[in-house]
Amino acid sequence: MRVVSLLPSSTEILTALGVDPVGVSHSCDYPSSVHELPTLTSTPVEYGPDQSASDIDSQMQSIEGSAYDLDINALSALDPDLIITQDTCEVCAVDSTAVHEAVAAHDINADIMTLHPHSLTDVLADIERVGTAVGVPDLATDYRHQLTTRVEALTERAARVAAESTRPRTVALDWTDPIIAGGHWVPELIERAGGEPGLIDGGSSTPQRWVDIEEFAPEVLLVAPCGFELSRAIEAVESIKSTADDAWDTLPAVETGVVGAIDGNGYVNRPGPRLVDTLEIIAGLCHPTAFDTPDSSIARSLNDV
Repeated sequence: MRVVSLLPSSTEILTALGVDPVGVSHSCDYPSSVHELPTLTSTPVEYGPDQSASDIDSQMQSIEGSAYDLDINALSALDPDLIITQDTCEVCAVDSTAVHEAVAAHDINADIMTLHPHSLTDVLADIERVGTAVGVPDLATDYRHQLTTRVEALTERAARVAAESTRPRTVALDWTDPIIAGGHWVPELIERAGGEPGLIDGGSSTPQRWVDIEEFAPEVLLVAPCGFELSRAIEAVESIKSTADDAWDTLPAVETGVVGAIDGNGYVNRPGPRLVDTLEIIAGLCHPTAFDTPDSSIARSLNDV
């Protein structure tokens, strides 16, 4: 089957199931084997190191219509049987509506699968959906079971640890200028990892005011900017200090040193299999004496920043 993946998350699912897509989005970067595949999307937004979070947000706000372009001629030339897209977030990838319209307008004979995960359970279910669509349902079921077993084991362990100590008030930011708290699966990950999620308990990522963060008084603050790897997350921590001014030093998370910079691009913002790794990372930051310290190439605490 010839499959086109327009999502980094579905690309990860496909490759984990032993299926190599014939084309991917410009954001698909894992595993490294996909780097050589035809790229079917692009964006006019500049994400370079000279672009601040505020600059990138301004670019996004100034775009009329979609922030992503689909190379329909290249897509047609690949002659796909299946195209995987999404409708969870219009600023994260090509929206499913645009894909349907393009495919219909150019008479491409391909099925379109739209993923719309909003929880970790949804993400795990998508593995089976994708596996069934590409003809490897048994492999997908086994893979989901492996991941679910890890999730349940850590959730139970974190609950025991939290019962013996406490659930630290935890906030995860997926953008820093403006400040936006991570939604969808993020509060669930915090809860499962033994933390007390704050500011939002579901729905999409939501802008916040500093006064709201101060009132919640997080004991753990996670910074994982959408689309950015660890180095940019570390820079974002430094940037947010200046944004918060004196309020930064009053946060319990800062006073105790439990501020984590995380590779948001690979481990927080992307609804793929590595969210199970993210659960373990958050547990290590919320309960550092009970869980392993996160890999320093993925997440680092304030003491290391």
